[in-house]
Amino acid sequence: MIATLLNNRKLIISTYIIVALISALKQILRRHDNNYQIFKNVFYHIIEEKSLYASYPNLYFDYNHYGPIFGLFIAPFAIMPDGLGMVFWCIFNALVLVYAISQLNLESSKINLILWICMHEFLTTSLGQQFNPIMTSIIILSYVLIEKEKDFWSACLIILGTFIKLYGIVGLAFFFFSKNKMKFIGSLAFWSIVFFVLPMAISSPEFIINSYSEWFARLLEKNNENGSFDSMQDISIMGLFKKILNMPNLSNLLFLIPGIVLFGLPYLRFNMFSNKKFQLLLLSSVLIFTVIFSSGSESPTYIIAFAGVAIWFIIQEEKTKWTWFLFIFALLLTSFSPSDLFPKYIKETYIKPYSLKALPCVLIWFQITYELITTQFSKQHLITK
Repeated sequence: MIATLLNNRKLIISTYIIVALISALKQILRRHDNNYQIFKNVFYHIIEEKSLYASYPNLYFDYNHYGPIFGLFIAPFAIMPDGLGMVFWCIFNALVLVYAISQLNLESSKINLILWICMHEFLTTSLGQQFNPIMTSIIILSYVLIEKEKDFWSACLIILGTFIKLYGIVGLAFFFFSKNKMKFIGSLAFWSIVFFVLPMAISSPEFIINSYSEWFARLLEKNNENGSFDSMQDISIMGLFKKILNMPNLSNLLFLIPGIVLFGLPYLRFNMFSNKKFQLLLLSSVLIFTVIFSSGSESPTYIIAFAGVAIWFIIQEEKTKWTWFLFIFALLLTSFSPSDLFPKYIKETYIKPYSLKALPCVLIWFQITYELITTQFSKQHLITK
């Protein structure tokens, strides 16, 4: 009976909606809606031609770090009353994430398990009204649409994600899976023009062009702020080593350069590009890499990485003791550590100060990279629904 319930997709969708609804209502009642206020006001500031990246302490704390196109993306929710808009925003995030994962070329039972595994991490990000579930979906669907030979729409999502939060650019990692690369390149150029110009429909060209310049400057400034040990960001491989070694000025390039080299090594296996397991492992690698090598990663960002962890775990045909250890380690330290399920003393004394939430995902990413480089994939590794 339990197995039947776990494999009930309607139950899973309903649970995600309930989690989103409860998260939104809880934060509305506590007046913890800062992120939603930032998002909502991107739309109104574009219309009013006010700087998208200035400080507005009377409206919210922190700064907006999203591109101008986000103003149009958030518009349907921004025009609603705050409480209603926030509720629908959180539910929309839930539905998009469930839809994206459901499109993976896997058996229904495996998709259901991935959704259950990601649910607690979705709760963490939903409490912050975050965009991260949608970004997770954009990355996954960028791959799925290429696999389905819908390059035009894959390019659309890659450029949309890039113009909103830069993270979307990692969708280019799936370029070599495309069977019509020239169409894909042309589509990327087309959508770049569309999403650059589109915000001008509710503002002026001069304001939008200047906003892109301000956005770049704000992101550079934020990158410098992330390195502070007082920051809630930099839950990454860089932050992990900087905080453990107490070396805040350690250069990110010491990690980024080897990381990019390791990330690129599987691409030397050209004959594996059509293998479905190789593709899904690379998708897992992309999802985790995006987070653990970003100084802007914070706890709610890990829905992106944890989707990669879940996909990696579920597609393992033989789950060794090491596989189980890494997965359980990730569940405990990455997913459950921010919650009240975890001892507060350990959380406040060790996990937060040393960015230990990143550690299991770092280890799993190295494991995935090893598998991508060494596994002798065969036709029986083709995974289909």
